[in-house]
Parts: sequence; C-alpha cells; structure tokens
Amino acid sequence: MLKGFKNFLMRGDLIVLAVGLVVALAFSTLISAFTTNVVTPLINSIAGSPTKPGLSWTVNGQLINLGAFLSAIVYFVIFLAVIYFVLVVPYRAYMARRGTTVFGAPEPPPPTKTCPECLSSDLPAAATKCWHCASVID
Repeated sequence: MLKGFKNFLMRGDLIVLAVGLVVALAFSTLISAFTTNVVTPLINSIAGSPTKPGLSWTVNGQLINLGAFLSAIVYFVIFLAVIYFVLVVPYRAYMARRGTTVFGAPEPPPPTKTCPECLSSDLPAAATKCWHCASVID
C-alpha cells in the first residue's frame, strides 16, 4: 500500500501539476497586491481620501502603496526560489537516478538530411523522396 502511494506521488505529471498550482497561487498574490495597492487607488482617486504610512504617495487623496506591491514582488520571487530548491531540484535528481527526465528537458531533434536537388534540409533521415521537389534521394 505504501509503495503504491509513493508511486502515485512520484508520477511526473502530479509534481508538475503541483508546481504549476503553487506558481499560480503565488502569481495570484502578486496580481492581488498590484490591483489592491496600485490600480484600485488610481481608479478611486476621483472620489477621495484614505492615507497610510510607508513607501507610498497620494494622488487626488488616494494612497498608492508602492511598498506593499514591492513586498508582494519580493514574496513572489522568494516563494518561487524556495519551491524550486525544495521541490523541483530534489525531484529532478530523484527522477535522474531513475533514468527519467522531467520539467521540460529537451528531446534531441530527429535526424534529418538535405535534398541534393533543392537543398531542403528538413527531410527525415529515412526519406527516399524529397517533399519539395519530388526528386529521388539515395
């Protein structure tokens, strides 16, 4: 039972999905801070008035809290770094020991050859006829 649970947790798709969800949640926090502390006060600056201390300025009586937004950016960067070094790096190492590549490791391109007649270089290595000029290839 525990081995089955471990296999379920170590599936590549599940880890990729978890990392994507965590990044989305952190990005959501960043967007929320931007809209709450910068966009909303700019929109509300037509009507009026609260002020707060900190790294901010006032436009038509509305506070633009740059400090809170910069704090959210720092939070976002630190959070992603922690997720990368605590979850992604160890998981990549574990999967490399198992002989599996994960997280966008590029696959080598398939072998190609060049047509001697039209010089097209995108022909598969096993092609016997050129797609472009229909000449026979040795």
